Order: sequence, then structure tokens, then C-alpha cells
Amino acid sequence: MLKLHGFPVSNYYNKVKLALLEKDIPFEEVLVTPDRSAALIEKSLLGKIPFLETEQGILVESQVQVEYLEDAYPQKPLIPADPYQAAKVRELIIFMELHLELVARELYMEAFFKGQVSDEVKTRVGKLLKRNAKAFQRMVKFSPYVGGDAFTLADCAAVLHLPLVGQATKIIYGEDVLAELPVRDYVTGMADRPSLQRVNADRKAYLDSVKK
Repeated sequence: MLKLHGFPVSNYYNKVKLALLEKDIPFEEVLVTPDRSAALIEKSLLGKIPFLETEQGILVESQVQVEYLEDAYPQKPLIPADPYQAAKVRELIIFMELHLELVARELYMEAFFKGQVSDEVKTRVGKLLKRNAKAFQRMVKFSPYVGGDAFTLADCAAVLHLPLVGQATKIIYGEDVLAELPVRDYVTGMADRPSLQRVNADRKAYLDSVKK
């Protein structure tokens, strides 16, 4: 059985988990936090989570993991068969992760973890996010899914990444950089999916256990 290593607060862990659940693939969850220990680095090259344990070995990047799931478990495909449409799904994922979530991640320490981010970083990140959000507006559809009328791997990423970007920028700048997009309505619409309900419930249970 596949084993997904990580912890339920990570949006990248939950991205892979959503794909597993949407495709009805049996899997086991193994709780691992990114502690940079020698034991972790032995399995995950940079000590990152999530990593996916397969019968053949370990895969360490979330996008590689979901692509593997598509190839190894073709039932309930989450990428279109048409090569161009498949490329557009991958383009959305790469754009969200490289030009939105990764950029906004520099704000998370102050936005979510009571740390501090320098004014210089805030200024630089704010400019980048405003530019990138405008470009994203031209790519995304929300009709009702991010890529069109079908749920895809892009939604496994979007429903987790976009709210974080919006929340972080709202906290730091007083303005949601994605405010012109219907992200809130999209997330609300997605809330009925059993896969997302499971992810959200597991995240809440983990956070509640940590607080005790």
C-alpha cells in the first residue's frame, strides 16, 4: 500500500492527499514533521514533506507524486486526455505554486506564526504578488473549477494554496491580493466534496491535538 508521509497542516501534503482520495486509491498516512533530522533526510533528500512511499521507492516532490498517481492509477483521471488541455492543467499548478504560493510563503512567518518579516521583504513580495495575481486572473476560469468545467489536479492545488495566499496578504497588507477573484465562492463550492471534508477534518483534529 502507498504511504503518504507528512502532516495534515501542510498544503502540499494535503494536495497529494486530495488526489489520493479523489482517485479512490488506498493509502496509509504516516505522521512526519519537517525536523531536518538525519532519519528524515535519509528518506527525503532535503528533509521536506510530503514524500510518497511506493513499492518501487520514495518520491519526494508533491507534483511528481500526483503525476505518478495519474500514471500508475489511471482510474478517475484528474488530468485531461487531450495533450493541450493536460498542459494547461499543469501550467495552472506551476503558476499557482511558483508565482503565488511560493512568493507569498515569505509572509507566512509573520502572518501565521507570530514571527517578523522585514519591510523590505514585504515591499518586494507585495509588488510581485500584485503583478502575478493580475496574470493569474487571465489564466483561471472558476467555471466552476479553476481550469473549467472538470475537477482536475489543478483544483487539488488551488483549493489549498489560494486561501493561504489570500489570508496572508490580508493580514500583512490589509488587502487580499486575490480579492478580484471568486476564491471564497470557489472554496465554499468545493466544501461539499468528501475528499476536502476529510482533509479539513484531519487538519482540524491535528491542530486540536497540538494545542492540548
